[in-house]
Amino acid sequence: MTDTTKRQIHLGLFLQGAGHHVSGWRHPNAEAGSENFDLLMRVSKIAEQAKFDMVFLADGLTSGVDAHPSTIARFEPLTLLAALSMVTSRIGLAATASTTYSEPYHLARAFSSIDHLSHGRAAWNIVTTSYARTANNFSKSHPGHDERYVVAEEFVDVVRGLWDSWDDDAFVKNKESGVYADPAKVHILDHAGKYFSVKGPLNIPRSPQGHPILIQAGSSGPGQDLAARTADVVFTAQQSVAEAQAFYKSLKERVVGFGRRADEVAVMPGFLPVIGRTAKEAADKLAELDQWTDIKSAMPLLEERIGHSLADYDLDGPLPDLPISDQLRSRAELLTALARRENLTIRQLALRVAAGRGHHIVLGTPVEIADRMQQWFEGYAADGFNVMPPFFPEGLEDFTKLVVPILQERGLFRTDYTGQTLRDHLGIERPALISA
Repeated sequence: MTDTTKRQIHLGLFLQGAGHHVSGWRHPNAEAGSENFDLLMRVSKIAEQAKFDMVFLADGLTSGVDAHPSTIARFEPLTLLAALSMVTSRIGLAATASTTYSEPYHLARAFSSIDHLSHGRAAWNIVTTSYARTANNFSKSHPGHDERYVVAEEFVDVVRGLWDSWDDDAFVKNKESGVYADPAKVHILDHAGKYFSVKGPLNIPRSPQGHPILIQAGSSGPGQDLAARTADVVFTAQQSVAEAQAFYKSLKERVVGFGRRADEVAVMPGFLPVIGRTAKEAADKLAELDQWTDIKSAMPLLEERIGHSLADYDLDGPLPDLPISDQLRSRAELLTALARRENLTIRQLALRVAAGRGHHIVLGTPVEIADRMQQWFEGYAADGFNVMPPFFPEGLEDFTKLVVPILQERGLFRTDYTGQTLRDHLGIERPALISA
């Protein structure tokens, strides 16, 4: 899409059943549970009724009782996407899967299957898995940051090659000739690389989107390069419009550097709206959530993202100068910069992370929320937003009933779907076969 007059905001729903605020599940109007399929189904339908581009499921391969409530227990995301594909009809369905702790053939087959089941609505959020403790659940060691991205580059290439195992018209199913699949229209990948050896072909026809949509969330240099070369959507965490504009510009320049058009990749930062009839009501709503937050539950979330224990430091003192962790490098840099810029204590930073995990928190009336989104969108800080309600379902309903109509009135967001597939929603062309 090259005509900027047609540019509109893309919206994803970042689906975490206990809400995004660490204490969101404690709100009197909250329902809770990433293991509560009825809730996940209902909020996905709310997002579809509001014409969101997609729902997005994050995932992790470890847990613990000190984790964020939305991540202590949750469904395996590809299984959940398959279930959601049966109870929705238009909204895109995105989920996280790891390139470090998976096999290309397995993921290629799973996401292609979901694309078929949903009639072209599947998306894969490519992650390399940051946490070294994940290796405790698998029979392998945890690679370093940069090596994880080298592995991911090869992994994604193999998956895309497998998705092109068959021509679109390969399955002729000719009863008269007895030919089910035309042998001239199958492509053997025969990949032999540094990390993977995969013969192929994939044992499923080419999917409705050709390739399911690829999403990438890394903000480090290697992460941006992987996104610029392969992704259709980039999820990111940015704290200010200036930072978001700088990331947007850097990412788009990398996209062009890989021979692609800048508008082939949609940048969608996380966006946590706290909505009130007045600015004070919104601030009071966040304060109410914060008051339920025990610092003991907030600190593990901060330490996880900083990559260091802070047990020996004064909670009411400044964040110490610490080496940037190899674990969540870009998030550690973001939170360190936030603490320095706003002169936050460790306690204040921990509470900020408990609310949004480093994503942009916006307080205000529906008009003020819409104004902020418009500022970021028209200022080329974002192509859309991954919306993160503090709790469900009310936090999402407030956004869809109060903010979305304002965006629609301003011509910034669709009033109805104009296509069937997630590629249609995003304005991204169906790819030709890589092997063609």
